[in-house]
Amino acid sequence: VKSLGAVDGSVELPPALERRVRDFKFAQTKRRERHGDEKPWGIYGLYAHLSDIRADLEWAEDAAWRRQRGQPYLSWRDFDKSRDKGLHNRPLFTYGILALCTIMMVVTLGVNGWRFEPLNVNPLIGPSSETLIKCGARDTNLIVNEGQWYRLFSPIILHAGLVHYVINMLALYFIGGAVEQSHGFASAAVLFVIPAVGGNILSAICLPQYISVGASGGIFGLMGGCIADICLNWNLLFLKTTTDANTRLRHFFVLFWLAIDIVVNCLLGFTPFVDNFTHLGGFMYGFCCGISTIERLALGFFGISSDKCSQLGSAFMRFFGLIISIIAIMVTTVVLVQSDGVSSPCHGCRYISCVPFPPRAEEKWWYCDDCDVVTADLFRSTDGTGLYEQVNVHCPNGVVEEVLIAEDGIQDKEVLRRALPAYCRAHCEEVFMSN
Repeated sequence: VKSLGAVDGSVELPPALERRVRDFKFAQTKRRERHGDEKPWGIYGLYAHLSDIRADLEWAEDAAWRRQRGQPYLSWRDFDKSRDKGLHNRPLFTYGILALCTIMMVVTLGVNGWRFEPLNVNPLIGPSSETLIKCGARDTNLIVNEGQWYRLFSPIILHAGLVHYVINMLALYFIGGAVEQSHGFASAAVLFVIPAVGGNILSAICLPQYISVGASGGIFGLMGGCIADICLNWNLLFLKTTTDANTRLRHFFVLFWLAIDIVVNCLLGFTPFVDNFTHLGGFMYGFCCGISTIERLALGFFGISSDKCSQLGSAFMRFFGLIISIIAIMVTTVVLVQSDGVSSPCHGCRYISCVPFPPRAEEKWWYCDDCDVVTADLFRSTDGTGLYEQVNVHCPNGVVEEVLIAEDGIQDKEVLRRALPAYCRAHCEEVFMSN
């Protein structure tokens, strides 16, 4: 591939290979004459560029095949017209996910009584945790102990609030649309669904004490697929002959904005109802699946021969990422089934996905302990007032603490339930579950 950068003729090539390179450059010239040099910006521009180079390579390969068989050439213009251009296909899978997420955002707000929770309850401007659980949030206890395995799939189309929804939908529209238009419905579906489910399983194992929602696992899978695509086709994107300086700079900006998007979503992962295990797990699954599903440059076109061993190795690597992903999902599913649905095998993992905020305030908007899931025995006063006078809080470490609350004047059971985490933090010596 590097020989294509030798525009001054300093690299001597075998005649057949030199003719192929010349055909490729001819196709590039005809494309610029017909379509110009302008490309869309951002991720769409990167994939438009990759699509054009692949098309020019296909024409050059077709020309080489016809030349070997003594057949007349197919003109580049006729080839360009007959070619089914992926970038002109509508990204139906992406549109479908966007529509489902939008519908479910409206549904969750409706179930929540058409109101937003206070920012200290849900800083993402959205419904309560109870509403999210009703609508299908990932809850490890319900998955493992109640058999609600659909909760590994349903969180994909749920969002914690408007902030979460807008950021994810923008990322899905641009990244998912570009990937699907370039590689097709099936590749986009694989890069979204497998990472989303795999990330949810990993999250359920490592963070069983928290609920989570979001399409972020699938979006990170698409990002992982983008990175795999860029790695597989680096020379096509950044070679001096196939790509001018301005386009190369734009491609570097794409890498920069992909990195920014990853950082922003990871920061979101520190807020309630969103977690970074789904994000990072989705990214790893997406990269592995991308290695298997993303179309790569055919090295044989450039005269690089391969023996049977290298061909077998290439075939193995072609499916290696997908095989690894499927095996990883099977193994983590077995681990999840064998867990108790409550305790985490990694005590410090919570801090990968949660940071208490505000950090120095006594009354925080959210905490990273296990007091949100404690239970208690309730006792009413016997004087006929109907007030609760005592709660026996079952602390996360199993110790029961007796708390007198008659002075709080609480009659409503729901109000008392909401106050339990505060009682836990005030009276329990240990606010973390014992593993």
